[in-house]
Amino acid sequence: MSIASLIDPIPAEGGHVRFDNLDHWLQGRTLYGGASALVAYTAAIRAFPDLPPLRAAQVAFVAPTAPEAELRREIVRQGRNVAQVRSEIWCEGKCTLTAFWLFGTSREANAQHPAAPVADWPGSPEDAEPAMAGKGPAFIQHNFEIRRAQDARGPGDPVVRRWARLNDREGLDAVSELILLGDVLPPGAMRAMKRQGPISSINWSFNLLETEPTTHDGWWLSENASQHADGGYSSERLRLWNADGKQVLDGMQSVAIFG
Repeated sequence: MSIASLIDPIPAEGGHVRFDNLDHWLQGRTLYGGASALVAYTAAIRAFPDLPPLRAAQVAFVAPTAPEAELRREIVRQGRNVAQVRSEIWCEGKCTLTAFWLFGTSREANAQHPAAPVADWPGSPEDAEPAMAGKGPAFIQHNFEIRRAQDARGPGDPVVRRWARLNDREGLDAVSELILLGDVLPPGAMRAMKRQGPISSINWSFNLLETEPTTHDGWWLSENASQHADGGYSSERLRLWNADGKQVLDGMQSVAIFG
């Protein structure tokens, strides 16, 4: 299923929509988190096309999202510089995703400092070893190319770092691309699990450090690092850099660890 097939059915007026041929975007019995977040984001910007650039978001993955859905969105507040928009996906009368998007115009900088450079630079993605070929959920196998970006393998420090890019990026702006792939990796806590078991993203919040991010040949360096895991949950820090090592996204996520 192409990117266009995923977002083309989304109407500017919201309401009921049907997504066909979702098999390639599934993670278990639900739509992959990045894909459902992109649906909610697209619904927001198509409803309100004059919004300033996206700055931040809070996304809650409430329940499995199915092909038959209702899209709801509203401007919660719009000031002179900042607009805050809520968008939701409903399936069978229940909310399955709720997202809060913060859009803001640029102002003259009163504070400036760049994000720290990436530690332990893994080298060029073109020289990296392929990863997850023939493994992982359907949405990765059909839509993403993943390459290794760390020497560590198996159990160890709870950090997962990979190069990732979309196979099909045609017609997709860079911000939508980051939303789609920002949740692509398994949690860092996976490397600390005592035994293999199911995992599920509960929420995802992020700040965009670049309103118009760019990279080379579609490659982004993605890292998930567990900050704390216990009681069946992991608090994860999610970061994305471009192919030059410039950080473009900083986020956090709560993940349920089963098994």
